[in-house]
Amino acid sequence: MTARERYVDLLMGCLTRELFLDQEGVAPDIRAEGRDWPATAETMVGRRRLDNVRQAVETVLVERVPGDLIETGVWRGGVTILMRGILAAWEDPDRRVWVADSFQGLPRPNIVDYPDDDGHDLSGVSALMVSADEVRDNFDRYGLLDDRVHFLEGWFADTLAPAPIEQIAVLRLDGDLYESTMDALVALYDRVSPGGFVIVDDYGAWEPCRKAVEDFRTDRNITDEIHEVDWTGVYWRTS
Repeated sequence: MTARERYVDLLMGCLTRELFLDQEGVAPDIRAEGRDWPATAETMVGRRRLDNVRQAVETVLVERVPGDLIETGVWRGGVTILMRGILAAWEDPDRRVWVADSFQGLPRPNIVDYPDDDGHDLSGVSALMVSADEVRDNFDRYGLLDDRVHFLEGWFADTLAPAPIEQIAVLRLDGDLYESTMDALVALYDRVSPGGFVIVDDYGAWEPCRKAVEDFRTDRNITDEIHEVDWTGVYWRTS
């Protein structure tokens, strides 16, 4: 194992708290699949979906697929911290990491315009309300907060379209709702480079998210094959 591989492995073990599960009382398989809401970990997606992020980022680096990396819906920032850590390990000199979130939890569903979100209101869940300053502190804790990390603070409908992102190599969606997922796809999909990755965290777990992805792909005649990551995550590569 190279020093680069060892660093990224250790970073993932810390972000998921896999290295400290005996202190958290969580079964390894539960955390690996991202089926709990961790008390202290910077990510709740688990090892398998983090492995997918790692594979995607390292692939675009090896294949020189142009573009930045972005996650829409970051919680405590773990996935974007991993993205920045991989760029550092590979000594990539140019790519940026975009950290997009309301930083005040999920929006209240707008069921008038997006009826598929009816019955999926998590807007009052305080555990999902993580401030931008807390996420910045998490980046800083790992020594990864620098001028290559850019925060997009606010609702996706307001922040993503005007964001100064020219090209995207890895687009990761974690917005749960139909509205949030569609807002991100409409604003960002055309900036994904050929050969880039589109990763959807909530495709299996949240019907509104899956419906938004299917509607968008149908409307845009996207036929790139969808690959399963685990019980909820999927991805495809753009052609």
